[in-house]
Amino acid sequence: MAQNSTADDGSARPSIWRFANPHEFMRLTGRLLPWITPLAIVTLVVGLLWALLAELPPHPQGERVRIMFIHVPAAMMGINIYAMMIVASLIGLIRRHPVSHLAAKAAAPIGAVYMLAALVSGAFWGAPTWGAWWDFGDARLMAALILFFFYLGYIALWNAIEDPTSASELAAVLCLFGSIFAFLARYVSAFWNTLHQKTSLSAIDGKELVDDAIFVPLMVLFVANYLVFFVLLMISMRTEIRARRVQALRVAEG
Repeated sequence: MAQNSTADDGSARPSIWRFANPHEFMRLTGRLLPWITPLAIVTLVVGLLWALLAELPPHPQGERVRIMFIHVPAAMMGINIYAMMIVASLIGLIRRHPVSHLAAKAAAPIGAVYMLAALVSGAFWGAPTWGAWWDFGDARLMAALILFFFYLGYIALWNAIEDPTSASELAAVLCLFGSIFAFLARYVSAFWNTLHQKTSLSAIDGKELVDDAIFVPLMVLFVANYLVFFVLLMISMRTEIRARRVQALRVAEG
């Protein structure tokens, strides 16, 4: 695998695709993790304490509105991690980079946990707000639930096939099929009336619809969850690469 590209003057320059090389990936993440891990922990603790202790403006839901600090980041991460898996799967299928498939594989259990947290916290938030724990007729709720099942199906497919190459390709195809539900889970309430409220932080109209007392700690928690995800993803990928190296050594020995 070529790790360098050639500039116009004929000199070699580093290519981003060199990080698809397991050795380069291990080297880079080994340097990053000791710095990012404590930053992720501190940011998460600060965000959670801020969300718990912040003095919120008067709200019809009272203290129940604090569920937002769990539900909104969890839903965002559950959807965005699946989007990351789609990109990684496409790169893996097109450029045949095994590390891309490993990234999607490592992200799936993390995304599934976030999606489950979003569904459970949403039910606890919805019960007193809507008068119902769940509505099977709501497009956004059902899209989120089906996306969660795609997570489970992706993980199960990886575990069901022994050959890593076949497993990665079939799982990538399944991941791509789930992309429509990731889109619906994120944007359906912007186009159709659903039981679920409109998105509080919308990329479509660019408006901030929440008070600063909620918005600021929510942003801190967004950053914290992305950092936590990155740490968990890197650890999982590094563990998988080490496991494959051990397996390759065992096969070579005998």
